[in-house]
This record gives sequence, C-alpha cells and structure tokens, in this order.
Amino acid sequence: MNCEEINNELTKDGEIVTHILEKWAIQAKDRTFIYYGEEHLRLSFHEFNKIANSIAHGLISLGINKGDRVSVFLRNPLTTAMAMFGIWKTGAVFCPINFNYKGRLLAYQINDSDPKAIFIERDLIPLLNEVKGEIGACPVIVYAPKEKDHDYKPESAGNTLDKHFTREVSFDEMTTGDTSNVDVELEYMDTASIIYTSGTTGSPKGVVQPYRWLNNYVFNWRRIFNQEDVIYSDLPMYHVAGAFFNLVRALWVGCECAIWDKFSIRDFWARIKESGSTSAVLLDVMVPWLMNTPETPDDYKNTLNKVYMAPMPQYHHDVAKRFGLDFVITGFGQTETGSGAICIIDELKNEQGTPPELYKGMSKEEIFSIAKKFDITVVDGKDDETKGILGKPSLLFEASIVNDLDEECAPGEAGELVFRPKFPSLFVKEYFNKPEASLKAFRNLWFHTGDACFRNADGVYFFVDRMGSVIRVKGEFVSSYQVEDILNGHPKVNICGVFPIPAEVGGEQDIVTFIVPNPGEKLNEEEMREWIKKAMPKFMWPKYIRFVDQLPETPTSKIEKYKLREQIKKELGIK
Repeated sequence: MNCEEINNELTKDGEIVTHILEKWAIQAKDRTFIYYGEEHLRLSFHEFNKIANSIAHGLISLGINKGDRVSVFLRNPLTTAMAMFGIWKTGAVFCPINFNYKGRLLAYQINDSDPKAIFIERDLIPLLNEVKGEIGACPVIVYAPKEKDHDYKPESAGNTLDKHFTREVSFDEMTTGDTSNVDVELEYMDTASIIYTSGTTGSPKGVVQPYRWLNNYVFNWRRIFNQEDVIYSDLPMYHVAGAFFNLVRALWVGCECAIWDKFSIRDFWARIKESGSTSAVLLDVMVPWLMNTPETPDDYKNTLNKVYMAPMPQYHHDVAKRFGLDFVITGFGQTETGSGAICIIDELKNEQGTPPELYKGMSKEEIFSIAKKFDITVVDGKDDETKGILGKPSLLFEASIVNDLDEECAPGEAGELVFRPKFPSLFVKEYFNKPEASLKAFRNLWFHTGDACFRNADGVYFFVDRMGSVIRVKGEFVSSYQVEDILNGHPKVNICGVFPIPAEVGGEQDIVTFIVPNPGEKLNEEEMREWIKKAMPKFMWPKYIRFVDQLPETPTSKIEKYKLREQIKKELGIK
C-alpha cells in the first residue's frame, strides 16, 4: 500500500472522535453504544451523544473554551466517559488523573496541567481539599452517587469542597441541559488529551495528544472488528487502554462497549456471558488468575474470540485452548506514539474455538484478508517464536532499532525501538511544559520509545525489556524516581534506592527499596509502612523494604542498583 492509499484509509471515516459519535447518533440512533454492567444500564449512540452535548454546553457556560484544560478525577468509568466526550465537544483538553493519587502526586498533576475546571466524585473531595494550599482555584463539577447507585458511599455523602474552590457544580445538572450538537471547529492537529506518563527520570510528563493520535491508536485494531462485536472493558479510564483502546475503538467501529468498574476473577466469565463480549484486554496477572480457577469441560463455551494480552505469557496457547480463544492479539502501544505494531496469533486453527452458535464479528477468513492488506503479522499459536513478539510496524510509521549513538542495529541485535510518523500529528505533540524532554525524545528525528527490542530478518519486531527505570505493577507503570522522591520526603530518610524484581505471579514486577536513615535516626519497617500508606497509592507501595547503612555507588555517585537487586534476589531465593 502506497502513502496515498494509507492516507485514504487513515482519513476516510473521519478523524475527529466527536464527529464519529455524531455520525453514529444519526446512523445507528438506537443501537447500544455503552452497556454499563454495574447498573445494567444501556445507552444508545443517540442518548450518549445528547449527554455529551449537555455537559459541553454546561462547560461553555462555566467559561470553558477550545484549548482549555479540564481535569477529570473520577472512579466511575461511565461518568468519566461522559465527561471526556463533553470536554471534547467544547474543544477543551481531557486531562484524566489517576484516582489512586493523593498528596504531592495529585497536587503536581493539577498544578502542571493548570485546569480551568475539575470533575470529581464526592468520595474523592477530601483528597482535593488536602492539597488546596498547593493548587489554584477553579470551578469543580461534583458527581454525587445516589443511594440507589452501586457506588454510593454513605460515609462520603457529607463531603464538601473547601471554600478555596471558586464554585461547586452538580454533575447531574450538567447532564440535563441543552442537548444540541456544539458548533466548535476541530481539526486533526488540535489537542484532544494530555495523559501523564510515569517517566523514567524527573517528574511525570504530560503527553500532549492531538485528535489524529486517537485515530492512529485504533487505526489497525479497528480493522478486524465490525458492528456485531462487543468490546469488554474493566480498565481504568485515566489510562489510554480503557478510555481509548476500548471505548474510542468501539466508537470508531460503531459497536457496543460493555463496561465494568474493575476486573473481577469471580465475575469475569459471568460478565462476558451477560454482555456477549467478543473481545477483552487481559493485562499481567489477570491471565494467571483466570488460569488458576478450577477447570471445567465447558470453559470454551463463551463468546470471546479476540483477546489482547500484555505482556503475553509464554503459555498463551494453553490459555486460548482452554477458553476457546480463536485469536490472541498483541503488539506495541505507547502513550506517546499510539499503536506502533500489531500481531495476530492464530491460536486454534482447526481446534475447538468459540462455538459457532456463539461466534460474532468478522470470520477468520475476513480477518486474514484484512491482515494481508494492512501488512499485519499473523503467526501460528504453536510457534516457538512468539516470545516477546510485537509484529511488523504500523503502515503509518517508519521504525528502527538503534544503539546508544542512534546507529541502526543489525537484525537480531537488541537496541532502542524508535519511530518516525509518515503523516502529520500522528504522535505526541510534545511533553507539556517540558521542551527539553520533548527535544530529547525526538533527537535525530526519531521518537525514542525507551524500550529495548530487536527485529528479525523478516522485519518482525520483538520486545526485550524496558530501558528506563519504569516498573510495571498491577497494570500500572510506576516510576522508580517517583517512589524514591516520595520516600526521600520522610523526615528520617537520608537516601533510598528503588528498583523492580520479578513478581511471583504473572509478568509483573514487585517494588524493592533499600533505605539509608539519617545519621542517628532509628527507623523500622512498621513505621515506614504506616507512613507510606498515607503518602502514596497502594500500587506504588514497595513490597520489600530493607534498611542499610549505605548504598553502593559508582564513582559518579550513581546508585548501583544491580548490586542491590542481586542481594535481594539471593535473599529471597529468586534466580
């Protein structure tokens, strides 16, 4: 496919996500867009579009204009989806905040993005009040669950905003106003979102994503879905996977997205049956958790036929065979570059997959035909060469593997994965308010992903490891720098070193910290853990804490974490 043909494929369905919603609101007026499983609630494309319009008009009445940033600090995924599209309808910028954040993490992101308004849940108001002295004042839109709602918490019903904030607005009122489409001119290069990364050094960076980034992110994945599909989602909406990979992908296809608040081992398969979902994302420990449940002869009798796994376990074929998953899909996705590569693993061929009476979506033959057209890698699930496979680069990108001097590596040689867009505005525009970090990432006219990979002689890419100090815990990317920064704030801590070791289950990692107390201070693990509980969200808590008199350092005063890692692995009996 030449560049003109690729560009036609990129643009033919439209590039502005709100325009896609408005199209389906007319063409598929009463078809379900979102099924919210927690409340057994169905919203059609038409109904959801009206709610988004109402929120947009409400934001405009608060003085929100195109380009203004709006923070979203919500747990409820349906409410978040409504807020997100309402923000986009005004031309404002969606800036989600991890609902686990508190204290300095929360204050930093709010200060850095400098929002003109904040969406929040009644339950989270105390966290906002706690940092009032560190952040600016702006209107706050409060979602307050009612007694009949599944997320109602009586102990939070009386939470009130501090007088520091200029105005409190009811979320319910925002959803019952003018429902006409908002006339705001949007182009593909306009900013849609700012999503914060964990970062390997320094504070978290806001990734500025244009509307075409959204198009790029779902460009390859939406090709193998049609309107019969139902995309299951239990991922948080502050993350690109939940908000964009699942919900925005479903919108582009014009199919249903079935949403629950969070993953549940106990309820997972009941939810799949209830919603008739054909696709799901399984991250990290979700896979071993599901595999550890008691096996039955009927495990394959479900509607799932296309499942994305990351990181992909070596026993993916056993997972597919047990649960009748026709395809396991993997690839390379990133907050900065979107979807860089895709790989379809044909797991079962002629073996028992999704029962014919339960199969929905494109046929296998249609999927193979599309894969050929878009040069998407398809491999056999029994192939030994699937470890770390990412597939071939997206047709939208140029890709390479480079060494420390940005020289191209030979096939089979590991180096850093870099990308270059073939069309404008596909990638991150910049790191918000961080020009030096932006220039560094785009040095020598390549975007440097920070991931170590290699490619084989056929041009298929494989993941090796992350190059920076980023730790993957419970589906979250955690910066060792962030954890160190918080721990060093303890009054008795002199210095600490934070790093990952392999977790006992799945492809995740556990966090380890070695701490040097201040001279003359006594510090024990119990005291440290009580302080940590108040200072950072649970997914950032170190699993192992060790106290030492000093940390090994290089001649240039860098902590030699590899020595500490070997020490703790030897202690724990990890090879």
